[in-house]
Amino acid sequence: MLRIFTVLTMLASGTLTSQLPEFAQQYRQRLGGAIDALEQVMADFRRDAADYGLTIAEAIDRQKASADPFIQARGASIERASQRLVHLKHQRSGFETASPFERILILVQSPDRELAQATAEDYAPAIPVTPVGLVSAGAGAAGGFILIWCLSGLVRLTRRRAPA
Repeated sequence: MLRIFTVLTMLASGTLTSQLPEFAQQYRQRLGGAIDALEQVMADFRRDAADYGLTIAEAIDRQKASADPFIQARGASIERASQRLVHLKHQRSGFETASPFERILILVQSPDRELAQATAEDYAPAIPVTPVGLVSAGAGAAGGFILIWCLSGLVRLTRRRAPA
């Protein structure tokens, strides 16, 4: 029974981890669109600020200092958009120079929550026929084996120590 459970766990964990490269690829595709949209928002804001002789930072500060709560909220919102744009561009730069394995790490280390959620909602699984997909599947299967091996070892250990 333990062997069957181990094989099933290995299959499940291998299948799950084999999808990481494809998820990273679909995330990367969305990343470009998100950057384009934020750049348009920031270009419009920059143009509006320039029309009044302000830099982006000055325009944001003016909005945040406004007595009108709506204008304050818009200042905070545009500031978050600007920070998110910087983060996404940095992430895109990392993806462009990274190996397929490093792309998975970049995604796991600092995902954009909105982008990751949107990617997950529209995610289309793929069969891992690339070397990175196969290695990822193997690593997941090995992780599943190690997990079951450790858990079964703990169970055996507690049975030996339990009084008869």
